Amino acid sequence: MSQEALSRAEELSHPFSLAWALNTTAISHEARREGALAQKQAEAEIAISTERGFPQWIGMGTIHRGWALAEQGQGEAGIPLIRASLAGYRATGARLQQTDFLRELAESYGKAGQADEGLTVLAEALEAIDATGERLCEAEVYRLKGELTLEKFKSRKSKVEGEAEGCFQKAIDVARHQQAKSWELRAATSLARLWQGQGKQTEAHDLLAPVYDWFTEGFDTKDLQDAKTLLEELS
Repeated sequence: MSQEALSRAEELSHPFSLAWALNTTAISHEARREGALAQKQAEAEIAISTERGFPQWIGMGTIHRGWALAEQGQGEAGIPLIRASLAGYRATGARLQQTDFLRELAESYGKAGQADEGLTVLAEALEAIDATGERLCEAEVYRLKGELTLEKFKSRKSKVEGEAEGCFQKAIDVARHQQAKSWELRAATSLARLWQGQGKQTEAHDLLAPVYDWFTEGFDTKDLQDAKTLLEELS
């Protein structure tokens, strides 16, 4: 659908519609964890938005580009882009999706091995969720909090596993309430992996298998591939 939107926008020769379509296509690739493709669409979005003077789309595109760079192991280049662009985006008066942008920044910090910085950003994201009611990525924020908590305290991991488990379970609960199966899959994979490390093979398998089995397509995506690999280990 995002590709169809992009094709129609190009046919219309309407710059603002094209910038919008490029933004949503970048988001689509990001959701699939396709860093290089997300970067390509984000850079096209930035180019047309710079040419036509769409500051909001410049900010969004640059945030997505920063995430894409971090996803590809270039956090030192991507993280400053996200931080600067988020500030610029807010300066336009826009607030929509800021919780998701904070999620992107936190995830990028995690990719770069900077768990403490990522947790600080996630605390800001949770405050924004409470203040605005924008719960688009609430489940993923809690899942990332669990992952980064484990990463930050990995030298004494056993002492924080309960806190991380609570974050993963909260993420699952939110995702189920929203009927957001993709977020639920990620959260269930994180919790199942934690339980696997604790020797709870059966519990981990029984948690993850029903979520994985719900899907009927998208088996080429990283999330489903990761879940499949983990299920095979648990079988």
